Amino acid sequence: MNEAVRDLVYLVAASLFIFGIKGLTHPRTAVRGNLIAALGMLLAVVVTLAKQGLHWELIAVGLVVGSILGAVLAIWIQMTAMPQLVALFNGFGGGASALVAGAYLLQAEESAPDVLVATALSGLIGAVTFSGSMVAFGKLQGLRFVRDVRFAGQQFANGVLLVGSLALAWWLVQRPDLGWIYVLIVLLSLALGVGLVISIGGADMPVVIALLNSYSGLAAAATGFVVHNNILIISGALVGASGVILTRIMCVAMNRSLPNVLFGTMGGDAGAVAGADEVYATVKSTTPEEVAMLLESARYVVIVPGYGMAVAQAQHAVSDLAELLTEQGIRVEFGIHPVAGRMPGHMNVLLAEADIPYEVLKDLDEINATIEQADVAIVLGANDVVNPAARDDPNSPIAGMPIINVDKAKTVVVIKRSLAPGFAGIPNPLFAKENTLMLFADGRKAVMDILTALKEG
Repeated sequence: MNEAVRDLVYLVAASLFIFGIKGLTHPRTAVRGNLIAALGMLLAVVVTLAKQGLHWELIAVGLVVGSILGAVLAIWIQMTAMPQLVALFNGFGGGASALVAGAYLLQAEESAPDVLVATALSGLIGAVTFSGSMVAFGKLQGLRFVRDVRFAGQQFANGVLLVGSLALAWWLVQRPDLGWIYVLIVLLSLALGVGLVISIGGADMPVVIALLNSYSGLAAAATGFVVHNNILIISGALVGASGVILTRIMCVAMNRSLPNVLFGTMGGDAGAVAGADEVYATVKSTTPEEVAMLLESARYVVIVPGYGMAVAQAQHAVSDLAELLTEQGIRVEFGIHPVAGRMPGHMNVLLAEADIPYEVLKDLDEINATIEQADVAIVLGANDVVNPAARDDPNSPIAGMPIINVDKAKTVVVIKRSLAPGFAGIPNPLFAKENTLMLFADGRKAVMDILTALKEG
């Protein structure tokens, strides 16, 4: 294929990527945006495969293996495990970039200095992304050996690994004939990725996932310079830039500092936190029938979903409840915290799946502006994002994190299996507030029981 024609198609594909990302900014247009971006990638792949001199046998093997793995993951992965899958995708993207850059270095007879710089950066960023994403996957999966590991001099060790990787990168540019330097860069960077993520708590994982997504894009862009592929440079840069923007949004939502995320210093030590027995001394439980009575007399109901809703697969039951209340003339809105669940947009995806109108999904600032008018606020499986300790206790590990102020509603109903803490691992004073009632049950069953009680009057 003529190079000019190929670049023209790449330009069209890049434009489709941009329109696709624009569509992903709102739930109403997210599906269309995803399809537009996928079309752009299809064009890019087809045009790239039209290049002469490719090893079709290896490409066919890769397509078959990748398709089988993709199909298996798509069928077996539950919605609750989607954050882990995103972490794996980020890691695989970074790892692939490091491998491609390394392969090019080995086969190239001579490379320009700018290509060597891109090769070194691809190996560094790709390896950090791979190992960091694997640690993030382990944390999200609840693996014990990766839980908040800290030791004296940890940040100094990370600094040494970073400086060592950069020094080796400079050496590689000077001596590209020494391929083992690239191997050392990758090994040090793998250790750096582990060091940057291993100390970060589970509550901060949405921010880390967004940052690792950005890293995977930057690694791909660097690899694009190595293999002289314009669309890889463009797509990698788009992913990297959008990932940084998303990371910034997540940092604001959780009152975290972007430099702390970049250098793996999130989730540091906090002051003394009250014990669970002390906090939960005045917890009051309720029944589905009592909750139904509260809802029957309400005029405005706010529902705040969290990860527990995802675990219980309660989104369709919640949709039925919201529809029934609306039919009875009750105003129903959903308060969506930007980091509710285990990744950005987790709750939006689940509620969209249940066909809940986008107009009733309110972000943190919107819902907090009206929450005091709510007769009943139902918290379904959310914990840290509604914990008033973030607002009231300067010693709390989540101090300063913006929350949905459900405790300011007239009555709060918390649907939860137990009093177990959220990802931050701390008690939630909301559960013992005077205006809070605890409905201990599986999320889906609890909502179904409330629906039954409402229908029976």
